[in-house]
Amino acid sequence: MHYYQFNIGDYKSHTEHLSEMEDLAYRRLLDWYYLHETPIPLDIGETSRQIRMRSHTDCIATVLQEYFIRTGDGWTHGRADKEIAKTGEKSAKAAESAKKRWDKEAKAMRTHSECNATHNTLPITQDTEHNSVAKATGAKAPLTPDEIIFGYGVPLLTNAGTPDKQARSFLGGLRKSHGDDALVNALRDCVKAKPLQPLEWLAKALPPLGAPSRKNKQELLEDKGRSIAAEWAAQGDVYEAK
Repeated sequence: MHYYQFNIGDYKSHTEHLSEMEDLAYRRLLDWYYLHETPIPLDIGETSRQIRMRSHTDCIATVLQEYFIRTGDGWTHGRADKEIAKTGEKSAKAAESAKKRWDKEAKAMRTHSECNATHNTLPITQDTEHNSVAKATGAKAPLTPDEIIFGYGVPLLTNAGTPDKQARSFLGGLRKSHGDDALVNALRDCVKAKPLQPLEWLAKALPPLGAPSRKNKQELLEDKGRSIAAEWAAQGDVYEAK
């Protein structure tokens, strides 16, 4: 999680007895816990390194003992776990709702595109006169790229914790770099994939122009296999020539 609610009054009432360094340790431990969504390491030395408090392991140990639960996998926090679970459920529901809306609009857009191809007419989304005709005849014009990108894309990101202003700026940058069609298609695929962090998913799907693409292990293995096969084929050509 990159965002979580913080109740100042509630926190203050439970931590007034902490020293300054213990209070700092607790805040950093909570931030680390929410960010990584995993138990805090049992190794105090490693934990102190992770939260940049290597010379205050005693404060960290005190806070862990008081506010966290020791398990075989590490230190857990009951309330934080509930908040993380709720955020995950909210993101999943938002993604499912967006997918349903997208599928409905995508179907309408495909139908309209097929109609355009048959009758050789301009898309309604790009022609004001055709929009007027659609209104006059009662036909529903398909969504414009603006409506799709900002009407569906922004809620997709904000529901996952991205601030509205950052979401709009991010989508605007992708649109400028890759164009409407590429961004609309990426948003459609993102809704279907239902990632917990759609912003990171979109950034990977539409990397900055000129940036090297990042391949997973399977893709790297396939590339290596193709390279070996090509070398063998080239050697076979040499032997036949001889």
